[in-house]
Amino acid sequence: MNIKKLILLIMGVLSLAACHKDLGNYDIDMPIEPKLVNLDSVYTASVGDSLIIKPKIEGADAANVELQWRISVIEGNDVLYNGPALRIIFGLQAKRYAARLTVYNKANGMKYFHKFYIDGGTEFAKGTTVLSVENGITQFSFVKPDGSVQARLYRAMQGKDLPANPTNLFLLKNTFTGGTLLGYWIITKNGGIRLEPNTMQEDPKYPNTLKDNFFTPPDGLEVGALISHPQGVMMGVVNGKFYGGTTSTWDQAATYGMFGLPADGDYELAPSFVMSFTQSATYFIGFDRNRKQFVRINLYGAPVYFGTQYSVTANVFDPLNVGMDLVHIEQLNNADCFAYCKGTDGKIYELKFNVQFNGPFTFTPQHKRLFVRQELINENTKWSGAKNGVIYIANGSKVYRYNPVNEELRELATSFTGKTISMLKLSEDEESLMVGTEETVTFLNIATGMNGVFIKKIEGIPGAPVDIAIRK
Repeated sequence: MNIKKLILLIMGVLSLAACHKDLGNYDIDMPIEPKLVNLDSVYTASVGDSLIIKPKIEGADAANVELQWRISVIEGNDVLYNGPALRIIFGLQAKRYAARLTVYNKANGMKYFHKFYIDGGTEFAKGTTVLSVENGITQFSFVKPDGSVQARLYRAMQGKDLPANPTNLFLLKNTFTGGTLLGYWIITKNGGIRLEPNTMQEDPKYPNTLKDNFFTPPDGLEVGALISHPQGVMMGVVNGKFYGGTTSTWDQAATYGMFGLPADGDYELAPSFVMSFTQSATYFIGFDRNRKQFVRINLYGAPVYFGTQYSVTANVFDPLNVGMDLVHIEQLNNADCFAYCKGTDGKIYELKFNVQFNGPFTFTPQHKRLFVRQELINENTKWSGAKNGVIYIANGSKVYRYNPVNEELRELATSFTGKTISMLKLSEDEESLMVGTEETVTFLNIATGMNGVFIKKIEGIPGAPVDIAIRK
């Protein structure tokens, strides 16, 4: 190629480039998205009843729109339905299901997705359960939101009685997963029964007795005290040793919450203990009844016994050698602890202290003094410590508000006319106090400025209430 032809070729290419026009159309004409009206984020459905969801579509020709429904079921067999409204008989189990509505515009092939949830429930989805003792027989009853009582529910449904000597009723919830319900546990002195929260039946997929809740059951069971942990498992003292329910698996697994081996160590715990729970650490304060000393237990996946591996920062009393028997211990605000001990002189002493068991590990005694009202503390005393720094104490037919700061004991405003108090429990928000007497649970207002003013009561409970659980 000679130089003249090369120059002409280059000029032609440049000329074409200069003449090129961008023919792209950047004003994209997107189809109008149909507007969905009247679709809630959560629906509640009762097992066996009709479930009808009827949204409204705007901005599209109804003849060209098809609604496709899917309810996701973990076990498989998703519920599929096509139609302008979801109309089914809800036959799934009583739990939460993820669902999706697909709006399909057949005119242009576009699909739009909308997620929502369906909460399956039963008649037990909302209400109050009460554990009580009637003529020596343990009873479990359900109170509907309208106040009507389904008394002796366990006996009616199972055709048998619960174990004797009840102590606690737990509705376990895993707060780490948004409050997933994991079942009711009825705890007795020598055993316990688990119930599915929506059917109140013993669920064969899970351990249904306290003995079956141990990977390796101990010889005989003597429950000192159990409490519910925020992960929806039980932890506490059984046969003098400390056990913790396992949380190392999926909370729907049959083994979730089961007890492995106890925290290893040479100790025998008194029944009363406290748990301090924060986002960074969980620890327990126990009392070795043989050595009469306060001990440390930390939760590192499972409970680990550290005994007296802590430093004592004051000499008000010796936590390593208390020299008295523990009657009861309360911790307020994950901080101040009050232990009530019976001395060799037969008198009740109040010990106040703070601990730091998540490092550095310290024990700080603060005071030791005789309790101001000796006659109020015995084996029948009921206790409930509040986050505002007061302790509610019941003995006989009276409830007192005790302020440890100034040792003030004030009787609450509501009278129980000589009826023996068998239960004392704070509500979750600590705005009310629930008091159990024969056949009755009374709710008292203990909010700021209120001194136990009557709110309401539940009547018709068989026998004397022992514990209560409220499902909202």
